[in-house]
Amino acid sequence: MRVAVLASIAHRTPPRAYGPWEQVASTLTEGLVARGHDVTLFATADSVTSATLRAVAPRGYEEDPAVDAKVYEALHIASLYEEADRFDVISNQFDFLPLVFSRLVGTPVVTTIHGFSSERILPVYRAYDDVCHYVAISDADRRPDLTYAATIHHGLDLGCFAPGSGHPGYLVFLGRVHPHKGTREAIDVALRAGVPLVIAGTVQDEAYFREMVEPFVDGVRVSYVGPVGPVERERLLGGARALLHLIDFDEPFGLAVVEALAVGTPVIAHRRGSMPEIVRHGVTGFLVSGPREALAAVRAVGGLERGACRADVVARFSASRMVDEYEDLFARLVRRPT
Repeated sequence: MRVAVLASIAHRTPPRAYGPWEQVASTLTEGLVARGHDVTLFATADSVTSATLRAVAPRGYEEDPAVDAKVYEALHIASLYEEADRFDVISNQFDFLPLVFSRLVGTPVVTTIHGFSSERILPVYRAYDDVCHYVAISDADRRPDLTYAATIHHGLDLGCFAPGSGHPGYLVFLGRVHPHKGTREAIDVALRAGVPLVIAGTVQDEAYFREMVEPFVDGVRVSYVGPVGPVERERLLGGARALLHLIDFDEPFGLAVVEALAVGTPVIAHRRGSMPEIVRHGVTGFLVSGPREALAAVRAVGGLERGACRADVVARFSASRMVDEYEDLFARLVRRPT
C-alpha cells in the first residue's frame, strides 16, 4: 500500500525526549516500511525515518520558538492534502485539524485519536464522523457519540527496552510535570514510604513546579533530572522499584506505563481511564484509589515478578502487534468499494 503518515510537528519524529504522538507515528512508519509498504512521513525536516520524508517545518515548534505553531501546522497539513491522491490511505497521527479537509479528498483518512485535549474539540470529531475512520487508543477513551473503526493500543519496539534489575530500587515519576499527572502525589507517597523518588520529564506548568515540586527536590529523597532521551529513559526505568503513575484524569493510554513494564518495572497507578486495560492488578503492578492504597502498593510491589511485567508487554504491547492491526485496518479500507 501507499501510506501517508501525518505526524505532529510539536517535536521531531521520533522525539529526542518527550513526544508520545511523534513516537507512535515513528513506530508505525518504520514498521510499515519494514513490511514493504511505500510510506511517506509528513513530519519536521529534522526527523529521522526510513520512509520518504516530506517536511515544511524545519524543527518542532516546542523545540524552536522561531517556528510558529499555527502557521506551520497549516502548511504541514496542506502539504499532505495537496498530494492526497498519491496515496491509498492517510494515517492521521496529528489531531483534529486535518479532519476538516477530509471531505475534499477521495483517499480514506484514518485518524488516531490520541485523547481529547478539551471538550471544545469534540464538535470537529462529530462533524466528520461519517467520513473519517477513528481509531481509539484504549476502550476507556471511546466516546459513545462517535463511530470507531478500531481500538488499537500503542506498541513499543521492544529492542529498545532491555530488562532492568530494579536496582538501586528508587521510585520513578516519568511524564509531564503538571497537576493532572500527579507529580506532587508521587512525592508525597515516596516520602511517606521512605523510598527515594526520581522525577523525569518536561515541566509543563512552571508555577506548579515552583510551588508544589521544587521545594521537595533535595537530590537525595527527591531528585529532578529533566527530560530524558531513549537511552537515559531505559536506564532510569530499569533501575526503579516501581513507576508511580498517580494521574488525576482519565488518561487515554499512558505510553510511559508500557515503557516501564517493558523493562520489567511494575506500575502503581490510579484506577482511572485506560489504566485497568494496561496494568494487570497484582501481576504487573497495582491499581489504587488514593494515597493510602498507593503507599501499601509501594510496600508490596517487591513481591511482583519483573519477568511477568516484561512478558505481558511482549504479549500485548509490541510494535509488531500494533502494526499488524493498523495494516489490517488500512487494507480493509483500501479494498472497500467506492
